[in-house]
Amino acid sequence: MSRIGKKPVVIPAGVTVAIDNTTVTVKGPKGELTRTFSELLTIKEEGSEINVVRNDESTESNAQQGLVRTLINNMVVGVSEGFEKKLELTGVGYRAALKGKDLDLSLGYSHPVIYPAPENIEFLVPDNTHITVKGISKEQVGQVAAEIRMKRPPEPYKGKGIHYEGEHIRRKLGKAAK
Repeated sequence: MSRIGKKPVVIPAGVTVAIDNTTVTVKGPKGELTRTFSELLTIKEEGSEINVVRNDESTESNAQQGLVRTLINNMVVGVSEGFEKKLELTGVGYRAALKGKDLDLSLGYSHPVIYPAPENIEFLVPDNTHITVKGISKEQVGQVAAEIRMKRPPEPYKGKGIHYEGEHIRRKLGKAAK
């Protein structure tokens, strides 16, 4: 059994990686990300590749190896290309707008819902029923998109609410269908 991962992380041009024991810092054209990983693994930079090597053959280090490799790859992709999630609003009177950097949502409540933009996150509203969440951290972009979706999740009868672009909502028949 090999201790070195099968697929090293390839570092594109314009991205620099600094490894200090278990702390990895990735800098690129879009920003900088830093993360500390488990001491069960050794992270090595070899030329334009990063390899994640297990220190022992334990089950935990085996499980951590793939996770750490993927997290480092997401950091490299984030600072070079960035990540985005797209949301759609469905329903009469449901709309989104930008107020400065914050997101102003009208979701059928008696008051507008203001979602403040976290650091390193940018909102784009191409029209009043679509929202794009952009950022360099895949984890943070997904978390912010999920929090926005939870303000009014899609309901199964009419499909009203906030859902991811391309998400299939399982619809239920009403009581008249019997």
